[in-house]
Amino acid sequence: MNGNFISIEGGEGAGKSSTLSCIKHWLEEHNIDYVLTREPGGSPLAEEIRSLVLAPREEHVSKYAELLLVFAARVQHIQQTILPALEEGKWVISDRFVDSSYVYQGLARGIDKELIDELVNTYLKNAMPNATILLDVPVEIGLERVSSRGDANRLDGESITFHEKVRNGFLARAEENASRFKVVDASVAQDAVEQQIRKILDELLTQVSS
Repeated sequence: MNGNFISIEGGEGAGKSSTLSCIKHWLEEHNIDYVLTREPGGSPLAEEIRSLVLAPREEHVSKYAELLLVFAARVQHIQQTILPALEEGKWVISDRFVDSSYVYQGLARGIDKELIDELVNTYLKNAMPNATILLDVPVEIGLERVSSRGDANRLDGESITFHEKVRNGFLARAEENASRFKVVDASVAQDAVEQQIRKILDELLTQVSS
């Protein structure tokens, strides 16, 4: 693969949309061909699965059904979008990837890590990100941002305890995978967040070019 694969992670209201906009501008400034994508989603079929996963509903959704739906979308996403773009030498920037499964379905919902590992080893193979930018923000701030947007989905409506598990889970993943993760303080003003993002991207470009 000649491209560069970067995932963006964080809890609800961490500011992923603003970060993706910042990354888009940086890539264009550096004349880098890129694909912006997201999970669940990233291909027509995967987007249909996304709507199933995130739609508010009265029916209780099994944590295993949620995990398998997300992985079904991910497999399609990898085959139809991520790998072709990387093979063309493009940078792929994904709003969420597999770390979200380890955190949301694993640490927050209680699914054994070994099961997720098995799915990763079977279906992801060499499709892991080169770098993961984690937007870290206190839960109260993140949920306040979500509330002000007025576009909450099923996951946004989970308990404070759930969202605390998500934040702590991402920080644990970052510690366990320190060489891949780049942690950004997303509680500060947007221009300060963007400065952190641009510094990370400059460093990644240097690594790719060396």
